[in-house]
Amino acid sequence: MRSEQFSPGERPIAKAAHGRRIGERELIWMMALLMACNAFGIDAILPALDALAMDFGAEGNSRQFVVGAYLFAAGLGTLVPGAFADRYGRRPVLFVGLAFYIALSLACALATSFDMLVALRAAQGFFAAGIIALPPAIIRDRVGGDKMARMMSLIFVIFLLVPAVAPSIGQGVLMLLGDWRWIFVSMAVAGLIMTAWVYFRLPETLHEDDRQEIRIKPIARNMKHAVTLRETIGYTIGSALVFGGLFGFINSSQQLIGEAFGAGDSFPLIFAICAGCMAVANWSNSRIVERFGARRVSHAALFAFIAVAAAQLWFASQPDETLWTFVPLMAANMSLLGFIGANFGSIAMQPFRHIAGAASSAQGFLRMTSGAALGAFIGYSYDGTARPLAIALLATAVLSLVFVLLSERWKLFGPPVVDDEDD
Repeated sequence: MRSEQFSPGERPIAKAAHGRRIGERELIWMMALLMACNAFGIDAILPALDALAMDFGAEGNSRQFVVGAYLFAAGLGTLVPGAFADRYGRRPVLFVGLAFYIALSLACALATSFDMLVALRAAQGFFAAGIIALPPAIIRDRVGGDKMARMMSLIFVIFLLVPAVAPSIGQGVLMLLGDWRWIFVSMAVAGLIMTAWVYFRLPETLHEDDRQEIRIKPIARNMKHAVTLRETIGYTIGSALVFGGLFGFINSSQQLIGEAFGAGDSFPLIFAICAGCMAVANWSNSRIVERFGARRVSHAALFAFIAVAAAQLWFASQPDETLWTFVPLMAANMSLLGFIGANFGSIAMQPFRHIAGAASSAQGFLRMTSGAALGAFIGYSYDGTARPLAIALLATAVLSLVFVLLSERWKLFGPPVVDDEDD
């Protein structure tokens, strides 16, 4: 990665000459850790769900609402920041999102009932959606095509290190301070650190000639175009489906590993292994995607995902499935998501350089709301075994393949994605 130079196809960042200069390496780290605030907000609380449910008297699978409400509301919230970011710039909208993330993290720490906590978590996800929706738009401001897929893969490498360690951090906070409320305080601290970094180092990346007016009809038209274009809609829905399966695992992971397999004390380590495998896969994707192309890599990974999910279902259907078969297969499928997520997202964003904010919001909305709703359904279907999750992983992967085939007009493994500025 470079510090200041630009490769062919990259656009110089607007206003970089007026004080702020940021290189590719720092930009990747910053975008990754912005998105990681969202991941930390989801995963750090997982080890405390038992204690939280006990404090508030929440029964059964209802504890999952603390995660599911955040995910679903974040998906709804992604509709909002993109249009404003296309008009006023990326920086102001990021600051608004970070401010809400910090304030609502502190509010969650002060919740006095389970219903209040779930409502605050939903508000936290909704209003902090900018930190999820804007990083892809910021990267698209600079590059496109398979270059964007490479940068997004590197972002996901760093981003996924946080889910790998977040449950351990949450458990550490719980053990050290004895109260799950301090986990939400740690989220606020992370938000403050990111706010300072963005303020001092991130230039405005929106180019003046790409600014859009805040008018309902053009915004609606742009967003509709971003989620209806045949060449990209299959990738947006396809990623929503496979990540819905992942959200289902996240929602039920504490119960599944702790109750079904009796390994509650090892939960943070097992979760870290799975998320770490996904991070390694994203790093590998960043090394090969410009050579082989985002389509070829992601299509091959999707077929492999289907095969592994089928193996998961077979083992889950046996009466004596153990942790030793579940974890390697789950880690394998999470690894394969590392070759799917960034590539599907980059392909879906490719035609929309001039409306990157609106496109990122619209696609993020569809991806997050569908994935979160699906994940909540899968998680709530937990019946004491891994079978509902395995069925869901296989079904969502097969459906994802169908939608990709529709976008690609039934022809897979196409050529590399070339940035429109390189033509």
